[in-house]
Amino acid sequence: MNIYLDNAATTPLDKEVLDAMLPYMEQFFGNPSSIHAYGRQTRAAIEQSRKTIAKALNVSPGEIFFTSGGTEADNMAIRCSIECLGLKHAITSPIEHHAVLHTLETMAEKGEIKLSLVNLKPDGHIDLAHLEELLKNNSRSFVSLMHANNELGNLLPLKEVSEICQKYDAVFHSDTVQTMAHYALDLKEIKIHFVNGAAHKFHGPKGVGFIYINSDIHIEPFIFGGAQERNMRGGTENVYGIIGLGKAMEIAMRDLHEHQQHIQGLKTYMIEKLEREIPGVSFNGDAKGNSLYTVLNVCLPPSDNAEMLLFNLDINGIAASGGSACSSGSNVGSHVLRAIGSDMSRPSVRFSFSRFNTKEEIDYVVEKLKEMYPVTVKA
Repeated sequence: MNIYLDNAATTPLDKEVLDAMLPYMEQFFGNPSSIHAYGRQTRAAIEQSRKTIAKALNVSPGEIFFTSGGTEADNMAIRCSIECLGLKHAITSPIEHHAVLHTLETMAEKGEIKLSLVNLKPDGHIDLAHLEELLKNNSRSFVSLMHANNELGNLLPLKEVSEICQKYDAVFHSDTVQTMAHYALDLKEIKIHFVNGAAHKFHGPKGVGFIYINSDIHIEPFIFGGAQERNMRGGTENVYGIIGLGKAMEIAMRDLHEHQQHIQGLKTYMIEKLEREIPGVSFNGDAKGNSLYTVLNVCLPPSDNAEMLLFNLDINGIAASGGSACSSGSNVGSHVLRAIGSDMSRPSVRFSFSRFNTKEEIDYVVEKLKEMYPVTVKA
Protein backbone atom coordinates (compact mmCIF):
# COMPACT_ATOMS: atom_id res chain seq x y z
CA MET A 1 0.00 0.00 0.00
CA ASN A 2 1.37 3.42 -0.97
CA ILE A 3 0.15 6.42 1.02
CA TYR A 4 1.07 10.02 0.35
CA LEU A 5 0.90 12.25 3.45
CA ASP A 6 3.34 15.00 2.44
CA ASN A 7 0.86 17.38 0.83
CA ALA A 8 2.39 20.42 2.54
CA ALA A 9 5.43 19.80 0.31
CA THR A 10 3.40 19.30 -2.86
CA THR A 11 0.03 17.92 -3.88
CA PRO A 12 -0.85 15.51 -6.69
CA LEU A 13 -2.09 17.16 -9.87
CA ASP A 14 -5.86 17.09 -10.22
CA LYS A 15 -7.10 15.37 -13.41
CA GLU A 16 -9.39 18.34 -14.13
CA VAL A 17 -6.36 20.62 -13.95
CA LEU A 18 -4.36 18.44 -16.32
CA ASP A 19 -7.24 18.36 -18.79
CA ALA A 20 -7.40 22.17 -18.73
CA MET A 21 -3.65 22.45 -19.34
CA LEU A 22 -3.25 19.93 -22.17
CA PRO A 23 -4.71 22.05 -25.00
CA TYR A 24 -2.16 24.77 -24.17
CA MET A 25 0.62 22.21 -24.45
CA GLU A 26 -0.61 20.64 -27.65
CA GLN A 27 -2.57 23.23 -29.68
CA PHE A 28 -2.53 26.76 -28.31
CA PHE A 29 1.15 27.57 -28.33
CA GLY A 30 1.25 31.26 -29.22
CA ASN A 31 3.40 33.71 -27.31
CA PRO A 32 0.93 35.80 -25.28
CA SER A 33 2.90 38.96 -26.09
CA SER A 34 2.32 38.49 -29.82
CA ILE A 35 -0.45 40.54 -31.41
CA HIS A 36 -1.58 37.89 -33.93
CA ALA A 37 -4.39 35.42 -33.32
CA TYR A 38 -2.13 32.78 -31.78
CA GLY A 39 -0.88 35.24 -29.21
CA ARG A 40 -4.30 36.74 -28.51
CA GLN A 41 -5.64 33.26 -27.80
CA THR A 42 -3.11 32.51 -25.06
CA ARG A 43 -3.31 36.07 -23.70
CA ALA A 44 -7.06 35.69 -23.22
CA ALA A 45 -6.54 32.42 -21.33
CA ILE A 46 -3.96 34.01 -19.02
CA GLU A 47 -6.27 36.90 -18.26
CA GLN A 48 -9.11 34.50 -17.47
CA SER A 49 -6.90 32.76 -14.90
CA ARG A 50 -6.00 36.15 -13.44
CA LYS A 51 -9.70 36.98 -13.10
CA THR A 52 -10.37 33.62 -11.41
CA ILE A 53 -7.73 34.28 -8.75
CA ALA A 54 -8.80 37.90 -8.28
CA LYS A 55 -12.43 36.84 -7.80
CA ALA A 56 -11.41 34.25 -5.19
CA LEU A 57 -9.57 36.93 -3.19
CA ASN A 58 -12.08 39.74 -3.86
CA VAL A 59 -9.46 41.99 -5.44
CA SER A 60 -8.90 43.61 -8.82
CA PRO A 61 -7.29 41.46 -11.55
CA GLY A 62 -4.77 44.29 -11.90
CA GLU A 63 -3.43 43.42 -8.43
CA ILE A 64 -2.51 39.82 -9.38
CA PHE A 65 0.90 39.08 -10.93
CA PHE A 66 2.07 35.63 -11.98
CA THR A 67 5.42 34.28 -10.74
CA SER A 68 7.39 31.04 -10.77
CA GLY A 69 5.99 30.18 -7.34
CA GLY A 70 5.82 31.21 -3.71
CA THR A 71 9.55 31.72 -3.21
CA GLU A 72 9.85 34.26 -6.01
CA ALA A 73 6.74 36.03 -4.74
CA ASP A 74 8.18 36.22 -1.21
CA ASN A 75 11.44 37.65 -2.52
CA MET A 76 9.61 40.13 -4.70
CA ALA A 77 7.48 41.43 -1.84
CA ILE A 78 10.43 41.71 0.53
CA ARG A 79 13.16 43.09 -1.69
CA CYS A 80 11.09 45.40 -3.87
CA SER A 81 9.09 47.01 -1.09
CA ILE A 82 12.09 47.52 1.21
CA GLU A 83 14.23 48.95 -1.59
CA CYS A 84 11.54 51.01 -3.36
CA LEU A 85 9.87 52.37 -0.23
CA GLY A 86 13.10 53.15 1.63
CA LEU A 87 12.25 50.95 4.61
CA LYS A 88 15.07 50.37 7.11
CA HIS A 89 13.44 48.06 9.63
CA ALA A 90 11.84 44.64 9.15
CA ILE A 91 10.02 42.28 11.49
CA THR A 92 9.55 38.56 11.02
CA SER A 93 9.52 35.43 13.19
CA PRO A 94 12.10 32.69 13.76
CA ILE A 95 9.72 30.07 12.31
CA GLU A 96 9.14 31.60 8.88
CA HIS A 97 9.81 29.70 5.68
CA HIS A 98 13.41 30.16 4.56
CA ALA A 99 12.22 32.06 1.48
CA VAL A 100 11.36 34.83 3.93
CA LEU A 101 13.79 34.28 6.78
CA HIS A 102 16.94 33.86 4.70
CA THR A 103 16.06 36.79 2.46
CA LEU A 104 15.63 39.16 5.39
CA GLU A 105 18.67 37.79 7.22
CA THR A 106 20.82 38.36 4.13
CA MET A 107 19.59 41.95 3.80
CA ALA A 108 20.33 42.51 7.49
CA GLU A 109 23.83 41.03 7.17
CA LYS A 110 24.52 43.45 4.30
CA GLY A 111 23.41 46.37 6.45
CA GLU A 112 20.38 47.15 4.28
CA ILE A 113 17.92 46.79 7.16
CA LYS A 114 17.69 46.27 10.89
CA LEU A 115 15.90 42.96 11.49
CA SER A 116 13.77 42.16 14.55
CA LEU A 117 12.37 38.72 15.40
CA VAL A 118 9.02 38.73 17.15
CA ASN A 119 8.66 36.49 20.20
CA LEU A 120 6.75 33.22 20.13
CA LYS A 121 4.32 31.90 22.70
CA PRO A 122 4.93 28.40 24.14
CA ASP A 123 2.52 26.86 21.62
CA GLY A 124 4.37 28.49 18.70
CA HIS A 125 1.88 31.29 18.03
CA ILE A 126 3.13 34.83 17.43
CA ASP A 127 3.21 37.12 20.48
CA LEU A 128 1.09 39.98 19.15
CA ALA A 129 1.87 42.23 22.13
CA HIS A 130 5.58 41.97 21.27
CA LEU A 131 4.82 42.65 17.61
CA GLU A 132 3.08 45.88 18.57
CA GLU A 133 5.97 46.83 20.85
CA LEU A 134 8.45 46.35 17.98
CA LEU A 135 6.31 48.45 15.66
CA LYS A 136 5.92 51.17 18.27
CA ASN A 137 9.64 51.43 19.01
CA ASN A 138 10.97 51.45 15.46
CA SER A 139 10.56 53.52 12.31
CA ARG A 140 8.08 52.49 9.61
CA SER A 141 8.56 48.75 9.30
CA PHE A 142 8.17 45.92 6.83
CA VAL A 143 6.36 42.99 8.52
CA SER A 144 6.42 39.45 7.10
CA LEU A 145 4.51 36.77 9.02
CA MET A 146 3.15 33.63 7.40
CA HIS A 147 -0.55 32.82 7.57
CA ALA A 148 0.08 29.18 8.50
CA ASN A 149 3.37 27.65 9.49
CA ASN A 150 4.36 24.96 7.01
CA GLU A 151 5.71 22.61 9.70
CA LEU A 152 3.35 23.19 12.64
CA GLY A 153 0.18 24.38 10.95
CA ASN A 154 -0.26 27.24 13.46
CA LEU A 155 -2.53 29.93 12.02
CA LEU A 156 -1.87 33.66 12.29
CA PRO A 157 -4.90 35.88 13.04
CA LEU A 158 -4.42 37.65 9.73
CA LYS A 159 -7.04 40.36 10.15
CA GLU A 160 -5.87 41.25 13.66
CA VAL A 161 -2.23 41.49 12.57
CA SER A 162 -3.21 43.59 9.57
CA GLU A 163 -4.98 46.04 11.87
CA ILE A 164 -1.92 46.29 14.13
CA CYS A 165 0.29 46.95 11.10
CA GLN A 166 -2.14 49.53 9.77
CA LYS A 167 -2.07 51.32 13.13
CA TYR A 168 1.70 51.86 12.78
CA ASP A 169 1.73 52.42 9.00
CA ALA A 170 3.72 49.21 8.45
CA VAL A 171 3.95 47.38 5.13
CA PHE A 172 2.47 43.93 5.74
CA HIS A 173 3.33 40.80 3.76
CA SER A 174 2.04 37.35 4.62
CA ASP A 175 3.31 34.15 3.03
CA THR A 176 -0.04 32.45 2.38
CA VAL A 177 1.34 29.55 0.35
CA GLN A 178 0.03 26.90 2.77
CA THR A 179 -3.43 28.46 3.18
CA MET A 180 -4.11 29.76 -0.33
CA ALA A 181 -7.16 27.96 -1.80
CA HIS A 182 -7.75 26.22 1.55
CA TYR A 183 -9.52 29.20 3.11
CA ALA A 184 -11.71 31.97 1.71
CA LEU A 185 -9.58 35.12 1.95
CA ASP A 186 -11.39 38.42 1.42
CA LEU A 187 -8.61 40.94 0.89
CA LYS A 188 -11.08 43.81 0.87
CA GLU A 189 -11.69 42.99 4.54
CA ILE A 190 -8.04 42.29 5.42
CA LYS A 191 -5.83 45.35 4.99
CA ILE A 192 -2.70 43.69 3.68
CA HIS A 193 -0.14 44.70 1.06
CA PHE A 194 1.17 41.36 -0.22
CA VAL A 195 0.04 37.70 -0.21
CA ASN A 196 1.15 34.87 -2.45
CA GLY A 197 0.25 31.42 -3.67
CA ALA A 198 1.83 28.41 -5.39
CA ALA A 199 -0.31 26.15 -7.57
CA HIS A 200 1.33 22.91 -6.48
CA LYS A 201 0.04 23.36 -2.91
CA PHE A 202 -3.57 22.97 -4.08
CA HIS A 203 -3.41 20.30 -6.81
CA GLY A 204 -2.04 22.51 -9.57
CA PRO A 205 1.27 22.28 -11.47
CA LYS A 206 4.70 23.02 -10.03
CA GLY A 207 6.70 26.05 -11.09
CA VAL A 208 3.90 28.61 -11.15
CA GLY A 209 2.40 30.93 -8.56
CA PHE A 210 1.30 34.49 -8.05
CA ILE A 211 1.63 37.54 -5.87
CA TYR A 212 -1.10 39.94 -4.85
CA ILE A 213 0.17 43.52 -4.66
CA ASN A 214 -2.23 45.99 -3.09
CA SER A 215 -2.81 48.88 -5.50
CA ASP A 216 -1.84 51.31 -2.71
CA ILE A 217 1.74 50.02 -2.94
CA HIS A 218 3.99 51.06 -5.82
CA ILE A 219 7.14 49.02 -6.38
CA GLU A 220 9.56 48.42 -9.24
CA PRO A 221 9.89 45.06 -11.04
CA PHE A 222 11.75 42.19 -9.39
CA ILE A 223 12.76 40.69 -12.76
CA PHE A 224 13.52 43.02 -15.67
CA GLY A 225 13.16 42.00 -19.30
CA GLY A 226 10.09 42.37 -21.46
CA ALA A 227 6.93 44.21 -20.55
CA GLN A 228 5.13 41.11 -19.30
CA GLU A 229 2.81 41.22 -16.29
CA ARG A 230 2.18 44.93 -16.87
CA ASN A 231 5.91 45.68 -16.66
CA MET A 232 6.20 44.03 -13.23
CA ARG A 233 7.78 40.68 -14.10
CA GLY A 234 9.85 40.23 -17.25
CA GLY A 235 9.89 36.90 -19.09
CA THR A 236 7.50 34.97 -21.30
CA GLU A 237 4.64 33.66 -19.20
CA ASN A 238 4.34 30.00 -18.24
CA VAL A 239 1.07 29.74 -20.16
CA TYR A 240 -0.03 26.20 -19.39
CA GLY A 241 1.17 26.56 -15.80
CA ILE A 242 -0.98 29.67 -15.39
CA ILE A 243 -3.95 27.86 -16.94
CA GLY A 244 -3.44 25.04 -14.43
CA LEU A 245 -3.14 27.51 -11.56
CA GLY A 246 -6.41 29.17 -12.49
CA LYS A 247 -8.22 25.85 -12.86
CA ALA A 248 -6.87 24.56 -9.54
CA MET A 249 -8.09 27.72 -7.82
CA GLU A 250 -11.50 27.40 -9.47
CA ILE A 251 -11.88 23.80 -8.22
CA ALA A 252 -10.67 24.68 -4.73
CA MET A 253 -13.19 27.50 -4.37
CA ARG A 254 -15.98 25.41 -5.88
CA ASP A 255 -15.53 22.54 -3.42
CA LEU A 256 -14.01 24.46 -0.49
CA HIS A 257 -16.47 23.53 2.26
CA GLU A 258 -16.54 19.86 1.30
CA HIS A 259 -12.73 19.65 1.23
CA GLN A 260 -12.36 21.46 4.56
CA GLN A 261 -14.76 19.07 6.29
CA HIS A 262 -13.15 15.97 4.79
CA ILE A 263 -9.54 16.93 5.53
CA GLN A 264 -10.23 18.30 9.02
CA GLY A 265 -12.01 15.02 9.72
CA LEU A 266 -8.87 13.09 8.74
CA LYS A 267 -6.65 15.23 10.96
CA THR A 268 -8.95 14.91 13.97
CA TYR A 269 -9.28 11.18 13.38
CA MET A 270 -5.49 10.72 13.29
CA ILE A 271 -4.98 12.78 16.47
CA GLU A 272 -7.53 10.70 18.37
CA LYS A 273 -6.22 7.39 17.02
CA LEU A 274 -2.59 8.21 17.82
CA GLU A 275 -3.47 9.27 21.37
CA ARG A 276 -5.34 6.01 21.92
CA GLU A 277 -2.80 3.66 20.42
CA ILE A 278 0.67 5.16 21.00
CA PRO A 279 1.36 6.06 24.65
CA GLY A 280 3.35 9.25 25.16
CA VAL A 281 2.57 10.77 21.77
CA SER A 282 2.19 14.56 21.63
CA PHE A 283 1.87 17.22 18.95
CA ASN A 284 4.08 20.16 18.04
CA GLY A 285 2.33 23.49 17.79
CA ASP A 286 -1.35 24.19 18.40
CA ALA A 287 -2.58 21.02 16.66
CA LYS A 288 -5.97 20.92 18.39
CA GLY A 289 -6.55 24.67 18.37
CA ASN A 290 -6.03 27.45 15.85
CA SER A 291 -4.27 25.33 13.28
CA LEU A 292 -4.26 24.61 9.55
CA TYR A 293 -6.41 21.56 8.90
CA THR A 294 -4.01 20.04 6.37
CA VAL A 295 -0.96 19.74 8.70
CA LEU A 296 -0.28 17.60 11.78
CA ASN A 297 3.17 17.56 13.39
CA VAL A 298 3.47 14.45 15.56
CA CYS A 299 6.06 14.17 18.34
CA LEU A 300 6.76 10.55 19.29
CA PRO A 301 8.44 9.26 22.47
CA PRO A 302 12.25 8.85 22.50
CA SER A 303 13.45 5.65 20.88
CA ASP A 304 16.66 3.97 19.76
CA ASN A 305 15.36 3.86 16.17
CA ALA A 306 14.22 7.49 16.05
CA GLU A 307 16.61 8.51 13.27
CA MET A 308 15.30 5.72 11.04
CA LEU A 309 11.64 6.62 11.50
CA LEU A 310 11.08 8.42 8.19
CA PHE A 311 13.11 5.80 6.37
CA ASN A 312 11.00 3.01 7.90
CA LEU A 313 7.80 4.84 7.00
CA ASP A 314 9.05 5.08 3.42
CA ILE A 315 9.89 1.37 3.35
CA ASN A 316 6.28 0.74 4.35
CA GLY A 317 5.01 2.90 1.49
CA ILE A 318 4.24 5.99 3.60
CA ALA A 319 5.43 9.40 2.44
CA ALA A 320 5.77 11.96 5.24
CA SER A 321 8.25 14.64 6.28
CA GLY A 322 10.45 15.54 9.22
CA GLY A 323 9.94 19.23 8.45
CA SER A 324 11.28 21.65 5.88
CA ALA A 325 14.98 21.04 6.58
CA CYS A 326 15.33 17.50 7.89
CA SER A 327 18.53 15.54 7.51
CA SER A 328 18.99 11.78 7.18
CA GLY A 329 15.47 11.10 8.35
CA SER A 330 15.82 13.03 11.60
CA ASN A 331 14.51 16.42 12.67
CA VAL A 332 17.93 17.85 13.54
CA GLY A 333 17.73 20.57 10.90
CA SER A 334 14.26 21.90 11.72
CA HIS A 335 14.68 25.55 12.68
CA VAL A 336 10.95 25.67 13.46
CA LEU A 337 11.02 22.89 16.06
CA ARG A 338 14.11 24.37 17.68
CA ALA A 339 12.54 27.82 17.80
CA ILE A 340 9.47 26.57 19.69
CA GLY A 341 11.58 24.57 22.14
CA SER A 342 10.47 21.14 20.97
CA ASP A 343 12.26 18.20 22.63
CA MET A 344 14.82 17.38 19.94
CA SER A 345 15.56 13.99 21.52
CA ARG A 346 12.13 12.88 20.32
CA PRO A 347 11.42 12.20 16.64
CA SER A 348 8.86 14.46 14.99
CA VAL A 349 7.00 13.69 11.79
CA ARG A 350 4.85 16.06 9.75
CA PHE A 351 1.85 14.37 8.20
CA SER A 352 -0.04 16.59 5.76
CA PHE A 353 -3.33 15.70 4.16
CA SER A 354 -5.31 16.38 0.99
CA ARG A 355 -8.81 15.67 -0.27
CA PHE A 356 -7.48 12.49 -1.91
CA ASN A 357 -6.57 10.86 1.44
CA THR A 358 -8.87 8.47 3.33
CA LYS A 359 -9.49 7.18 6.86
CA GLU A 360 -8.34 3.76 5.73
CA GLU A 361 -4.95 5.26 4.93
CA ILE A 362 -4.77 6.84 8.38
CA ASP A 363 -5.56 3.42 9.93
CA TYR A 364 -2.71 1.88 7.96
CA VAL A 365 -0.22 4.59 8.98
CA VAL A 366 -1.05 4.33 12.68
CA GLU A 367 -0.85 0.54 12.52
CA LYS A 368 2.60 0.71 10.92
CA LEU A 369 3.76 3.22 13.54
CA LYS A 370 2.66 0.81 16.25
CA GLU A 371 4.57 -2.02 14.60
CA MET A 372 7.82 -0.17 14.06
CA TYR A 373 7.86 2.27 16.93
CA PRO A 374 8.89 2.22 19.60
CA VAL A 375 11.00 -0.91 19.42
CA THR A 376 12.63 -0.09 22.73
CA VAL A 377 11.63 2.97 24.67
CA LYS A 378 14.41 4.80 26.46
CA ALA A 379 14.09 5.16 30.23
